[in-house]
Amino acid sequence: MSRPMSPSQQKLAEKLVILNDRGVGMLTRIYNIKKACGDPKSKPAFLSDKTLESSIKFIIRKFPTVDIKGLQAIANIKNEIIKSLSLYYYTFVDLLDFKDNVCELLNIVDACQAHLDITLNFELTKNYLDLVTTYVSLMILLSRVEDRKPVLGLFNAAYEMVHNQIDSSFPKLGQLIMDYDVPMKKLTEEFGIHQKTLINALMSLAHIYPGRNLTADAWRSDQKLSLVGNPSQILKAAETNTMSCDYLSLEAMERWIIFGFMLCNHVLQNEQANKMWVGALESGWVVALFRDEVIYIHSYIQGFFDGIKGYSKKISEVKDCYNHAVQKAGYKHRERRKFLRTALKELGLILTDQPGLLGPKALLIFMGLCYARDEVFWLLRHNDNPPLQKAKGKSTEDLVDRQLPELLFHMEELRALVRKYSQVMQRYYIQYLSGHDAIALNILIQNFQVLPEDEGIILSSLCNTAASLSVKQVEDNEMFDFRAFRLDWFRFQAYTSIARTALVIADNREMAQLIDKMVFHTKMVDNLDEIMVETSDLSIFCFYSKIFDDQFHMCLEFPAQNRYIIAFPLICSHFQNCTHELCPEERHHIRERSLSVVNMFLEEMAKEAKNIITTICDEQCKMSDKLLPKHCAQTIAQLVNRKKKDKNKKNAIEVMKPGSESFRKTREELTTMDKLHMALTELCFAINYCTTVNVWEYTFAPREYLHQHLETRFSKALVVMVMFNQDTSEIAKPTELLVSVRAYMNVLQTVENYVHIDITRVFNNALLQQTQSVDSHGEKTITSLYTTWYSEILLRRVSAGNICFSMNQKAFVSLTAEGTIPFNAEEFSDLNELRALAELIGPYGMKHLNETLMWHITSQVLELKKHVISNKDVLQMLRTSFDKPEVMKEQFKRLQYVDNVLQRMTIVGVILSFREIAQEALLDVLEQRIPFLISSIKDFQHHLPSGDPMRVISEMSSAAGLPCKVDPTLANALRQHKADDDEEHLIVCLLMVFVAVSIPRLARNESSFFKASLEGHANNSHCMALAINNVFGALFTICGQGDIEDRMKEFLALTSSSLLRLGQEADKEATRNRESVYLLLDLIVQESPFLTMDLLESCFPYALIRNAYNAVYKQEQAMTHP
Repeated sequence: MSRPMSPSQQKLAEKLVILNDRGVGMLTRIYNIKKACGDPKSKPAFLSDKTLESSIKFIIRKFPTVDIKGLQAIANIKNEIIKSLSLYYYTFVDLLDFKDNVCELLNIVDACQAHLDITLNFELTKNYLDLVTTYVSLMILLSRVEDRKPVLGLFNAAYEMVHNQIDSSFPKLGQLIMDYDVPMKKLTEEFGIHQKTLINALMSLAHIYPGRNLTADAWRSDQKLSLVGNPSQILKAAETNTMSCDYLSLEAMERWIIFGFMLCNHVLQNEQANKMWVGALESGWVVALFRDEVIYIHSYIQGFFDGIKGYSKKISEVKDCYNHAVQKAGYKHRERRKFLRTALKELGLILTDQPGLLGPKALLIFMGLCYARDEVFWLLRHNDNPPLQKAKGKSTEDLVDRQLPELLFHMEELRALVRKYSQVMQRYYIQYLSGHDAIALNILIQNFQVLPEDEGIILSSLCNTAASLSVKQVEDNEMFDFRAFRLDWFRFQAYTSIARTALVIADNREMAQLIDKMVFHTKMVDNLDEIMVETSDLSIFCFYSKIFDDQFHMCLEFPAQNRYIIAFPLICSHFQNCTHELCPEERHHIRERSLSVVNMFLEEMAKEAKNIITTICDEQCKMSDKLLPKHCAQTIAQLVNRKKKDKNKKNAIEVMKPGSESFRKTREELTTMDKLHMALTELCFAINYCTTVNVWEYTFAPREYLHQHLETRFSKALVVMVMFNQDTSEIAKPTELLVSVRAYMNVLQTVENYVHIDITRVFNNALLQQTQSVDSHGEKTITSLYTTWYSEILLRRVSAGNICFSMNQKAFVSLTAEGTIPFNAEEFSDLNELRALAELIGPYGMKHLNETLMWHITSQVLELKKHVISNKDVLQMLRTSFDKPEVMKEQFKRLQYVDNVLQRMTIVGVILSFREIAQEALLDVLEQRIPFLISSIKDFQHHLPSGDPMRVISEMSSAAGLPCKVDPTLANALRQHKADDDEEHLIVCLLMVFVAVSIPRLARNESSFFKASLEGHANNSHCMALAINNVFGALFTICGQGDIEDRMKEFLALTSSSLLRLGQEADKEATRNRESVYLLLDLIVQESPFLTMDLLESCFPYALIRNAYNAVYKQEQAMTHP
């Protein structure tokens, strides 16, 4: 006769751990098969193929004995079928293998006559009950896979066609499918022999389940989860004699009770068993199988009990439980969630303030997390699966919880505290294990009179492990691993819970309770992450994606819950926990889902915050606009009218003054702005709550999302505020735009009060992009819009007439009413406006404006050169005959395009005049902003020892708004169109001659009159002075002959002689505005860095210029005051 196996050889603990893990893996695979077969998009194509429809029906009808003779339709695709369905088929084969192993283990447990008591041998009982419910769930889930018969039948038929024999597993597999078509009936038969052990385990729940399934009022009266309920105990460790049971999932217990008592339904005659059964059934109307797969448990039980004689009373009891659940369970769970919101918030606040309490009060934290997780699970499952029969009352309202984000947030807050202060907990429990637990256990071991060898070794090992610990290990960041400790305790339970053992655990309850506490203490040291997954994992949201999404958007729209919205992105980091190594193919899908969801949530949060900030900005811009000087006209007009109409005071309409919105009658009345600021505060709290959200191997930064949205929005707002309309030629005045931008920036600056983001970076990035012609998205910028408007609209209208550049006002001024339509030029072109423009677009933007203006000048110069070439011979004659008046007169008559040349030179002058005041405005701004840098640039410009051969200093000076002898920007623009050196020099010289001899023609023009009040000619011919000096300075520099001064002297000589001949002209028409044109010569010399007044005096008597000034001043005065 063989010796009976020793308890250690049975390896119950190891087998239970392995099979439970395997069971979860099998559930994952069967779940995925069910989902795939239930979705037309993902199910194997063969199952939807119309040509195989008759074959599939044949398989279902004949299953499991399928004759392949009736399946010739699949002969051509047999290999494809095997390839496509092999994963499904071998999953069912694995299930068969799992079933055999479970049955074998259950038989061993029965044979060992194991005594299971959840309060005594927690690990053994829990793992046994988990295995039973996993096994039951698996068989029920299997029966709900719609296409299980076609999948197995098709694969086996294809396999037989290829190998000429059926797969060896198919007969048993076919029988399994048939046996478990009605799973509970077969399972009840199967568990007939296991009932004694199962009933023992279930009945032990009577000690803990009723205490867990309480109402919120009972929790309140017990001061559940309260740290301050009993202040004298606040520093003492929170512990009970059943610590492992205290954070056991209520949902798991209810599944044990319901599935367990369905298998052993005859024991429901027992009052205690029936009480637990009714309590579990009244808790809800669905029970989870796996993830989001649930069964409507009451109708399922009724269908099962219908086949059992004498169970009509039980059926009516189940119906009563269903009605009770539908009517009252929703309210009961709602009140629990309400209690937990407050309780977890209180825990979070106290532990944040006093993290040292995390040590002694760790049990309360994990109890709170476990309770909350159970309630969240209940809500998700019941919200997604409403009652089949609508009952009276408000049960559906209790299934929509607008405060759920608050509960989720407090759960995440506690999890974060545990992670943050894990070392605090480690230090506490290391000291607890070595300073108390090891000593207490050693005393108990000493008291044993008889201690078997295996059990003695285990207890000594546990004691020594605990005693050898020290705080220094925590300080040295040593890694702890107590998995062996816990497995040894599990083994010890297995050895001492079976029949005929020398040491019976039931007789040593005190020791069992002590080591159970020690197991909890070790988990606090090395297993915090796993215990958090066990008590508060919310990866279930991955499978309730619609509810998850709806809850997020509901929270976003509900300002009172806004601050808790960060819980949703944080929950996405849980999704990784629901994967299993037995089903690697779903990892990619779950990973992609979690990454896309967290990204979407953070995007939506940032977008909502950005929208609120934008609304506040727009409101502030409106208020800033009301403070602009232009709005004071209304107030002045009102005051004037009030004096006139003192009698009609009653009818006077009071104009709201800026700032009146700040006066409040009561504090209770919230304005729209108050509400916006409140919403922004709440939402920013969420965004600022954590610096990063880690999902899989990715790190998401909520603040960066807000930063990007604000930057994009600010960039768009800047362009929108320009209000450029191409059709109507309208644009915002730069000063008004600057006021709006500053108002916008002031609001954005306040965002730093709510969120730790660098708003200066937003400003720098956005405003710097606005200084370029296009931003990073390729969109138009402030620079490009204003450059277009000033170069294409304002300056073209100046060239059209009615607008004059005033040298003393430094602005373009409208001369007639026509010139003010559709805008007043002086409102956009004075120094104040250009300073504002320079502040907005900075030196880079002004450089872009300059380059655009130079492009326009270059196009004019190219046209002028064409006119020179067409008049080349005449101009050469004029150049050599300036001392022969008759020849000059004759040759001048032969010149073509004289007026066109003058017009183009005037246009160039107008552009350069605008550029001059723009440069002056830029310099004013830069002297305020960077005075030391500007002084250094000036110093470089004045004291450069070797000139500026590389043109670096000139370009730097020009970019800073400083005037240069030769404009480098203009020179660079003209250089690109330079011809051969000698020819270019000749053309430039002749162009100079052309302009010089054409200037007297201006006297004929009626609009050449010099307006002394504006210091400018009505037709802007005074701008030619700038054009002549700048254009010829640049052109002669490009030629590189070094003869600028000589050429300018030649120009002065030619112009002087031409103007002097004008004095001898008898034709009154030709001398109409002679004095005004004389003044142009004076302006040319004044503007020129190459000509002096002495030179002018040698060529042209200054008396004539002085008399000309006198004449034009008198003439204008006479015209103004006739």
